[in-house]
Amino acid sequence: WRSLPGTKLETLKCTSLGMQHALLPVASRAAACARFGSRILSPAGRGQEVCAAAASRARVQPEGTRRSARFVTSAPAVKEPDTAAVADAPPPLTWKAAIDYKRIRDNAEAVQRNADSRAAACDVNKVITIYETYQTLNKQADEIREKRNLNAKSMKGKLEPEARSALVEQGKSLKDELAAVEGDLNALEAELQREGQKIPNDTHPEVPLGGEEMAVLKREVGAKRDFSFQVASHVDIGERLGMFDFETGGKVCGSRFVYLTGVGALLELALINWALAKVVSKGFKPMVVPDLVRQSTMEKCGFQPRAENTQVYTIENSDLCLAGTAEILLGGVYMDETLTESQLPVKMAAFSHCFRTEAGAAGAASRGMYRLHQFSKVEMFVVSTPEQSDALHAELIGIEEEMYTELGFHFKVLDMSSQDLGAPAYRKFDIEAWMPALQRYGEISSASNCTDYQARRLNIKYRPSPIEGKKQPLAHCHTLNATACAVPRMIITILENFQNEDGSVDVPAPLQPFLGGLKVLTPEDVAK
Repeated sequence: WRSLPGTKLETLKCTSLGMQHALLPVASRAAACARFGSRILSPAGRGQEVCAAAASRARVQPEGTRRSARFVTSAPAVKEPDTAAVADAPPPLTWKAAIDYKRIRDNAEAVQRNADSRAAACDVNKVITIYETYQTLNKQADEIREKRNLNAKSMKGKLEPEARSALVEQGKSLKDELAAVEGDLNALEAELQREGQKIPNDTHPEVPLGGEEMAVLKREVGAKRDFSFQVASHVDIGERLGMFDFETGGKVCGSRFVYLTGVGALLELALINWALAKVVSKGFKPMVVPDLVRQSTMEKCGFQPRAENTQVYTIENSDLCLAGTAEILLGGVYMDETLTESQLPVKMAAFSHCFRTEAGAAGAASRGMYRLHQFSKVEMFVVSTPEQSDALHAELIGIEEEMYTELGFHFKVLDMSSQDLGAPAYRKFDIEAWMPALQRYGEISSASNCTDYQARRLNIKYRPSPIEGKKQPLAHCHTLNATACAVPRMIITILENFQNEDGSVDVPAPLQPFLGGLKVLTPEDVAK
């Protein structure tokens, strides 16, 4: 089975192997036909016998000359790679996910049905086809290695010159054959990873199926405030209180940027410090993480920096991106590490700046602070055993509810639908707070259980505790994430819900110690 530089994988049918489909590099067809005497068909079922002449040539060549002839005597006939095709070629793999292909193969219909329910663009049958072909080639590679070992053993001891020379030639031929098969294996593995990584996580059986409108209300806390005056938007309130400067943000940076000024800056810092104090009291280790992260780390967490309409800012001529959430940085803390069961769960919380392109965002909900290209956030992240993750998910949403109840928000908790989960989440709860000026609920936080989806990509494992003194095999951890405080939307909720007719705003009691005891924000204070 041979491959030439620049050859491309195509779907073929190899009947003699008993496979319904097989993926072989185009340049491998001749040797495949020569070896198995099979007719190779195109994927569309056109029935074209593409390898008869090439197979005939392969049979009449001496075994030791096949590879050299392919690269030397036929070189003038090899067409130069098309530059446009090279430009469109997928980028080389920089990492590999530990995907359970056997489970996918054994549960093909259920895996595809799950992907369809999440509107994930993946082809499970294609993944299985590539996997089975890879397994077949891998078995062939093992057989060649075994022959090489026997060849090497045969050359030990005293041999006639002719016999030794024949064994040397056989060894060279086997070496070339193995190199060719391994090249094909590498190409197939890359394709298998690219297709396999498109398959999303499993879905919790209680998750509602469908679009965002199918989300299920789990709880509603508090009630809408009954205003006796015309409600002002957070933009008008903030500008009146000297908290925002969108004009300077637009002049210096462009649209969707803001300068927080005066009490606006102080309110952001108060929210951050209050949120960190709260999560630390719940056992989370506080961190301040970098704003930049490698693209590969972002991809391992389930984000797509190269996708069309991506939310990710990438750094030109670099493998770095601006992080859209501290989840990515916290997920990377234990990347390529093995923990013990006694260390789990690990609870971390980080303050960070978040950067998002907000591609496709428009409308009244995007005005002001609601959708910014840069904002501050406190994020919780947990690494756990599989047995711990469901309870920890409930704990995370409980922390969020406790925090927003203390602030006096009216909000509802939603069990999000399958098409709103993204690739990594097994289940996700969102909290949406009432925003009076917008006359709608707006998302202020979410909490996701990603089970082992991210851990299989980040290579985070743990060693279970021994059972009856016996060492247990390594297993992948589960990861969870939840928002403690997304600053801009917290500010929106505070300003719009706690505004007064005279233009002042009441400060929620938990934040007052972090604002020097300030209880009310007033225009008079700004003027002074």
